[in-house]
Amino acid sequence: MAREIIEEAKAVDAAEDKLYGDRRGDELPEELATSQGRRGWLREAKRRLEAERDAAPQPVPRSRPKRVKEAKRRLEEELWTECQANDAYERYRTGRMRDGRRFSRPPDPYTPPATPEGRINTTDPDSRVVKGLRGFIQGYNAQAVTNEHQIILAAEVMPSAPDFGLLEPMLDATRRELDAVGIDDVPGVVLADAGYWHQQQMEHAVADGMQVLIPPDTSKRKTPRPGWTGGYYAFMRRVLATESGGALYRRRQPMIEPVFGHTKHNRGMGRFHRRGRGAVRAEWRLITATHNLLKLHRHAVATA
Repeated sequence: MAREIIEEAKAVDAAEDKLYGDRRGDELPEELATSQGRRGWLREAKRRLEAERDAAPQPVPRSRPKRVKEAKRRLEEELWTECQANDAYERYRTGRMRDGRRFSRPPDPYTPPATPEGRINTTDPDSRVVKGLRGFIQGYNAQAVTNEHQIILAAEVMPSAPDFGLLEPMLDATRRELDAVGIDDVPGVVLADAGYWHQQQMEHAVADGMQVLIPPDTSKRKTPRPGWTGGYYAFMRRVLATESGGALYRRRQPMIEPVFGHTKHNRGMGRFHRRGRGAVRAEWRLITATHNLLKLHRHAVATA
């Protein structure tokens, strides 16, 4: 019986070695093996969930009980995602090391709260707390892409406050709008402020045939960030420091800033009047469409 047990154990070990090699077989996926990877996985999971909602945004229910129910569902969805990532990490930490030894101590147990700790607006669950010129407000992040003539090519409404991570979505929206009117060309040069710095998305844009000029720092910083020297960061600083690169980037501000200034101050459209991302996006696109129509009208009058 002992020989049978030993032979069976050897067979199991050989099969596992053939299948996993030097690995144990219960390692975490690469994206969950580090704290940075887990944070990235959570951000990506949240982005996918929001993208599914964004693809066909549902109108916000008029009934308050229904809105509260939807807010509760979204908070529980985010908590479930967090718990899934934590469970995977705890299974990894309570396993064994490569040499068969256990870790010195198990991880501190994570006790999820009875109710999600996040906050959500029960009047408009799609909206978020975003930073405006006069402090933090409940609202949306209105995005626009213009050409050198201040014609708006794409307009989107995002629920996130920072512009970080929105470069690629706005470029994708621009290509969709251009394709819809039969224009196959992609933008030749992309200019954006430092808030859009996202190296991976910038590399994707370059791979698609676009030149990208985005400063890695705000204009207030004169020296490189500690630990950020080298690579794409240093390359972009060198390009923007040249006469041609600086001159090209200085064209960004007169292309986009007057559009928002004219919309909010001259036309008096300083806030959205509808709720729900789908309704707000329709309102924002109506505003940007009328901006283009006004530009066309003035051009026709000036030409005449």
